Amino acid sequence: MNLFSHLPASVLQCLAIFLSIIIEALPFVFMGAILSGFIEVYVTPDRVQGFLPKNKVLRILFGTLAGLVFPSCECGIVPIITRFIEKKVPSYTAIPFLITAPIINPIVLFATYSAFGNSWRYVFLRFIGAILVANVMGILLGFVINDQILKPQIIAERPLGHQDEDQLAPTGPKKVFAALAHAVDEFFDTGRYLVFGALVAASMQIYVPTRLLTSISQTPLIAILLMMLLAFILSLCSEADAFIGASLLSTFGMAPVLAFLLFGPLVDIKNLLMMGHAFKTRFIVTFVSVSVAVILSYCLIVGVI
Repeated sequence: MNLFSHLPASVLQCLAIFLSIIIEALPFVFMGAILSGFIEVYVTPDRVQGFLPKNKVLRILFGTLAGLVFPSCECGIVPIITRFIEKKVPSYTAIPFLITAPIINPIVLFATYSAFGNSWRYVFLRFIGAILVANVMGILLGFVINDQILKPQIIAERPLGHQDEDQLAPTGPKKVFAALAHAVDEFFDTGRYLVFGALVAASMQIYVPTRLLTSISQTPLIAILLMMLLAFILSLCSEADAFIGASLLSTFGMAPVLAFLLFGPLVDIKNLLMMGHAFKTRFIVTFVSVSVAVILSYCLIVGVI
């Protein structure tokens, strides 16, 4: 108690905000990690192939909405999508799934509902925004861009025996253990970003001058771009970002926070590094450009309405 009594009031306020964000977000991060672990082990590309419709438009819609049934955290979605495309799942199905799976899955939607004071408004706006970006990318990949989006060496230099990885996968109790092991790894990996993000959000509210934040929030375009940049840098897990966003709502307003919630799961530091390993540079530039353009336009419209 003596230690805390000697701390400045601003530090105590910052710690209180930091801990409140962590405590609220941790249960959703835990649930998301468990679910993602089982998805990683049990949902194979071959099984996804069996569900695909034959019509191209329906395949785009399937990839867009599959996140409701096969949710996944963005922390591990890029390797999953790479494996799907290697197994001949069309890119116009796989990439919409990459976009929506971390955003429209039930745990993330419920976390968003809880973070914003049990309000369905932000859940709905986040859901629609993700669907919009996914469909635009799906249409581009299905009807405009017909190139292979994976790097040639990813396909050509596959490890020995990689083709038979589904046959060599663990079975029975070992499969459950593998899912739980993956969940533990993802929980601790995600936790690091949550702690950093919560600390930044708490510090911004206490130490950044209110006048500066207010002046930024009065210019919607700058505020939205700033929050997208913040989402990129923080690299938060989608199960936790709603709590960081909600803590900044009174400072920046609805549209910039919505941009934060949409852009972060699609384009952040860790995702960009993983995409750079697997995907061609031209596709990554297209993906980032489309994400920025669609999310910026959508949030500006939402802000006006």
